[in-house]
Amino acid sequence: QIPQFEDVKFEAASLLSELYCQENSVDTAKPLLRKAIQISQQTPYWHCRLLFQLAQLHTLEKDLVSACDLLGVGAEYARVVGSEYTRALFLLSKGMLLLMERKLQEVHPLLTLCGQIVENWQGNPIQKESLRVFFLVLQVTHYLDAGQVKSVKPCLKQLQQCIQTISTLHDDEILPSNPADLFHWLPKEHMCVLVYLVTVMHSMQAGYLEKAQKYTDKALMQLEKLKMLDCSPILSSFQVILLEHIIMCRLVTGHKATALQSIDLGMFGAAFPKIFPKIFPKIFPFLSQGLYCISVNCMDNAEAQFTTALRLTTHQELWAFIVTNLASVYIREGNRHQELYSLLERINPDHNFPVSSHCLRAAAFYIRGLFSFFQGRYNEAK
Repeated sequence: QIPQFEDVKFEAASLLSELYCQENSVDTAKPLLRKAIQISQQTPYWHCRLLFQLAQLHTLEKDLVSACDLLGVGAEYARVVGSEYTRALFLLSKGMLLLMERKLQEVHPLLTLCGQIVENWQGNPIQKESLRVFFLVLQVTHYLDAGQVKSVKPCLKQLQQCIQTISTLHDDEILPSNPADLFHWLPKEHMCVLVYLVTVMHSMQAGYLEKAQKYTDKALMQLEKLKMLDCSPILSSFQVILLEHIIMCRLVTGHKATALQSIDLGMFGAAFPKIFPKIFPKIFPFLSQGLYCISVNCMDNAEAQFTTALRLTTHQELWAFIVTNLASVYIREGNRHQELYSLLERINPDHNFPVSSHCLRAAAFYIRGLFSFFQGRYNEAK
């Protein structure tokens, strides 16, 4: 019953579960964490940390339902022990997962609650601003997912103001009086890159391609500086998403040579050696090269890249993205009607379309309209 021993015990459980995960023994790590969570309810910091850790483990396994349940448990526990700050972290994390699941009906009330908690919480200024950044990033993502591009601008303006505020604050190590508050979302340098990233996403969707390119260049420069000192996996994730956007941006604006440089397989391999190893290193080069081949009118090569990518993915949104691009290749070739009809049956937004993304649904409507136009069925195309 020595108090300090409790910390040692729970830290040992946390580290041991991490070791099991590194050894691909996730099924051994999960019961260990569950047991530690069960007996740590009198130790708020460790109880919250272990809940976050198990939720992250479920998220990595794509079990988002279990992860959301754990984050809900954590939010209620934080409320009971009087930590509105950590309650907000749990709820915002749950909101992020709900966005990943496209459960937009559940996201809206949750974000409304989070906004109230963030505004009412009075505490460490850096922690408060970081909560606000987390909240606003989710708001921007929510609006972009819903296709509400114009609604994003006020949130982006607030985000940029938050980052400016955070950059002026000193990282004073003032320990919170409540041990459940001993958490921090992201370092402020990472938040800065993240704000650049969501600005790029908005600029691409709104058609501001020069702005997207400008902010991508800024973010990639910042990332290169950070990666000299920090090997955090999230930086590699940011880099992958930025590369994906800059490739599309350069292809659309006609900068094909620089787009090809970004597609370089070595760059992708260096960017994320341990991130999404089963999907992204295999698929993104094929997708990017397929888009490049379309831009230089090499349709046979584009088809080969996209059909290879199709064989490598079971992810529904990636599948829809690949199929709509492959359909555009068949339309441009002009003599692939049988294959095209087969694809169009699978990407009909009015009947069993596999994804809820507004952008992908719009792309599917566009492809079907384009084909109808070239077939001379103008009313149907409209």
